[in-house]
Amino acid sequence: MSDYGSAWRILRLPSLTDQIFIKAQRIRQLQEIKTRKVEEGEASEFIGIINYSVMALIQLEKGVVEQPDIDVKQATELYDKHIEQTKALMENKNHDYGEAWRDMRISSLTDLILQKLLRVKQIEDNQGKTIVSEGIEANYQDMINYAIFALILMDE
Repeated sequence: MSDYGSAWRILRLPSLTDQIFIKAQRIRQLQEIKTRKVEEGEASEFIGIINYSVMALIQLEKGVVEQPDIDVKQATELYDKHIEQTKALMENKNHDYGEAWRDMRISSLTDLILQKLLRVKQIEDNQGKTIVSEGIEANYQDMINYAIFALILMDE
């Protein structure tokens, strides 16, 4: 069994959320500064948001472990499963809302990701208790889809 496949499952969910927050803040910073000393792009940060969000979804499903307990093949299968579920959600929302995101600015998608992150942090700080919420899983799925929309817009 490979330690690499699930070593990230040792991280607690708030740690993954904070990693996504760092990525989103970095994107915001890149969008606001005029001069860059390091030639980094936003694309790799959006990809990081996708990957960390999928890790969080897997952790919500499987739980946190003290030692790696799945191999690379199992981790890949879980990753693909959550990407497919998130894609289905996106397709359903696009059906209901149309593709309004195509007319959005990338900076607005970043704002939406940051809003979702603040909501997730609030849910985590309340130990999962919410008064009105679509749940933490839906917030991670929305962040994935917003990041994918941003990547598509960047590529057009």
